[in-house]
Amino acid sequence: LVSPESSVSVSAHNAVVGLAKTPGSTGLWDKFSFGLDPSALQERLFVSEENVDGFLGTAFCPSPCSQSALESQPLIEVLDVTEDRIQIRVE
Repeated sequence: LVSPESSVSVSAHNAVVGLAKTPGSTGLWDKFSFGLDPSALQERLFVSEENVDGFLGTAFCPSPCSQSALESQPLIEVLDVTEDRIQIRVE
């Protein structure tokens, strides 16, 4: 992380933490952890095509699935993510 580019904004009902990667870091972040104490952190996933596929895969087929069940699952693609919305295409 790069500290000068990272930021924190706190209001009465919201808190936002902006994180910036160092120039040598590449790739997307998959998840982050947060909490009041390091021993009680909660994990959250960033919105990505892989994370959406994984989430919907467990929602459609929570236990180990047969090959035919896996083949009949919809194809899901994350098209766009903004602060206000997420656009997902399902085939």
